[in-house]
Amino acid sequence: MQIDGPFSISIVNNAESHTRELHLKFYDSFQNSLLDDRIALFSNYIASINTNLINEFDTQSRQGMETILQISEQLLPHIINDEISLDETIIIEIGPSSPFDHLLNSATLK
Repeated sequence: MQIDGPFSISIVNNAESHTRELHLKFYDSFQNSLLDDRIALFSNYIASINTNLINEFDTQSRQGMETILQISEQLLPHIINDEISLDETIIIEIGPSSPFDHLLNSATLK
């Protein structure tokens, strides 16, 4: 399921560490918004994921959405407190035993 949000998500295979990484990069429009608008946009994004989870029955899609939801919920307090440099890429390492890594291994491109 595609849910438009305040950041792009890319998956990078790190040859040096033999792990995968999620790279989150905030869109310019989000970066340039006023703090109150960023908070509202980010909160609405989280609410949108929750709403879409209710209607999603594909196990792999649900697992991916739940992972992004958890990351977003962890980022929200830092967005609220304006503690994140929005022009930098957030990198999250995915360990080989991670359920998200298993999801990526079994995923197919649509």
